[in-house]
Amino acid sequence: MKYTVDDGRKVNETLLANLRLMGHGERALRPAIVRSAALKDPGCSRQWELPFSVATSYDWPADDRVAWVRALQVDERLTVIAAAQDSGLQIGDRLVELKGYRKDDANKMLLELAELRDDGEPFPVRTAAGRTVTVKPFEVCRGYTRLAPPLTPGYQDFHWLMSIHPLELFVPQISADEALWMVLWTQGLSEEGGARMKTYHYSKEIVSTLFDIASLAVGVNAAAQAAKVAANQAAQAAATAAAKSAGEAAAKQALQEAARSLAEQASREYVQRVGEEVGKAVALQAGNVLRDTFMMRVGLSVSSLSWVATTVFDYADRWAYDRIVAVGGDPMAGATLHQKLLDRGLVNNAFVLDEERLKSFAALARQTQREEMLAAVLKGASLEVFALKLTDLPSASDDAGQHAMKAESDDMLLASGPGEGGLIDAMLRMPLESGAE
Repeated sequence: MKYTVDDGRKVNETLLANLRLMGHGERALRPAIVRSAALKDPGCSRQWELPFSVATSYDWPADDRVAWVRALQVDERLTVIAAAQDSGLQIGDRLVELKGYRKDDANKMLLELAELRDDGEPFPVRTAAGRTVTVKPFEVCRGYTRLAPPLTPGYQDFHWLMSIHPLELFVPQISADEALWMVLWTQGLSEEGGARMKTYHYSKEIVSTLFDIASLAVGVNAAAQAAKVAANQAAQAAATAAAKSAGEAAAKQALQEAARSLAEQASREYVQRVGEEVGKAVALQAGNVLRDTFMMRVGLSVSSLSWVATTVFDYADRWAYDRIVAVGGDPMAGATLHQKLLDRGLVNNAFVLDEERLKSFAALARQTQREEMLAAVLKGASLEVFALKLTDLPSASDDAGQHAMKAESDDMLLASGPGEGGLIDAMLRMPLESGAE
C-alpha cells in the first residue's frame, strides 16, 4: 500500500489548524488519563484505557490526508500522536501489527485494538520501524475523555460512557493539572450523572459499533464522527438511516452524507464565533458568561441527552475537586482552567463556571481551607463584575452547592428520535461489518 506524504500542495488551512490543536489536546490529555488510574476509587464503574492515542487518515480525501501528514505526521496507518512517558511508544510510531493481526484497512485495525484494550491483558504491537512493544491496558473510572473531530471543532456531547469536548479548550496553554482536572471531571460526570442519563432507553444490541472505534481513535473520518454543531442534525439523520439499514457500508454512507455537507460550514462558524468572543471587552464578557448557564451559552448545539448531563455539572466539579489531590494534582486546577478560558473569551465549553457553579466551588474551597488560594486565582474580572466576595457566600452548613438535579418536566428527558441522544448515542447504534475477521 502506498502511504500519503506531504507533497507541498495547498490544503484546507482551517482543517490544518484544527488538527494541530487536536494534537496539542491529545498530548495534554493522555498523560492525565494515565495519572487518573492512580485514583483506584472502589466506587467507580471501570473502563479500560491505553497509555497512548492513535490517529489515521484512512478514508479521508486526498488533500485532507496531506493535511494530516503536515499537521501531525499521520498517514493511513495507525499513528501514535500522544503517549505517556512509560508507554514504550513514541509520537510518530506507526502500528502495523497488533498481537499478530495485520490489515491495510485501518478501521479493522482500530476495531482489533479496541478489543485488545478491552480484554485488559498485555499484548504486543509491532511498529513500522520493526520494534515490538508490549502494551499494558489499565483501568480508569468510567467516562472516556475525548475531543471533537477536526471538521467540527466546537462539537461537544456528554454520555455516561464518553464525553466529547471542543478543541477551544486547548487554545491557551493548559497545565498538566488542568488536563488532569478535565479527565477527572469527565469521569465524575459519568459517576454522578450516569443514572439520570440512563433514563433514556439504552441497549447495545450489537457487538461492534462505531463507538468502539471512536472511543479509541482520534479524528476518525467524517463517515464516523462528523456532526453538525448547531443542532446535532447529522447524528440524528445518521442514526435514523442506520436503524433502517444493515451492514457497514450503509451505516457509514448514511453518516457521511448527513454530516459532510454541514461539517465545513460548522467549522467556519466556530472560528468566526471564537474570533468575535475574543474581540469583546473582558469585563463585559465575564459578566455575561457568569450570569449564563452552560445551556444558555451553547443554546441548541448539544443533544437532549447532553442537556440531562448539564444538570449535574456541579456534582462533577465536586467529584473532581475531592479526588484530584489523591492523584497528586492541584485542587485549584478547575479554577485556573476556568479563569484561563474566560480571559481568552473561550466560553462555549463545560469548564467555564457559571455563577452558581462558582459559588459551589467557593464553598468547597471554604470547607478545605483554600479560600485564599481560590481568591488569588479568581482575582480578575469574573469576581469584580459581581462584586462577588467569598466571605459573602453561604457556609457549608447552608448546603451551598447541593443542587438537586433539575428538570421542568421529566417528559423532556425522553428522546423523541434515535438521534436525540447525540453523536455518541448514535455511534453506539451504528453497526460495523461483522464476520470471521
